[in-house]
Amino acid sequence: MVQVKSKLDVEGMSFEEAMEELERVVVELERGDVALEDSIRAYEYGSLLKSWAESKLSSAKERIERLDVEGGKLEAVPLEGMAGKHDG
Repeated sequence: MVQVKSKLDVEGMSFEEAMEELERVVVELERGDVALEDSIRAYEYGSLLKSWAESKLSSAKERIERLDVEGGKLEAVPLEGMAGKHDG
């Protein structure tokens, strides 16, 4: 069974740690041999991890856009549009 950590513990994780933990939760849930209550707790924990990872990505996107603006030479470019700028 996945060890469910508190919201405070999750908020102290890096993006990579949260993604690794989320992967463990998904693997356990996909096995299908977990008791119902444990599955529900694991699902709720996975949801918390997913939200945390999404907030980290959103924060990173805002930082990149802010750097583009503050540089004075570039305009704010959404993260999705940055890959195309470097392709050639």
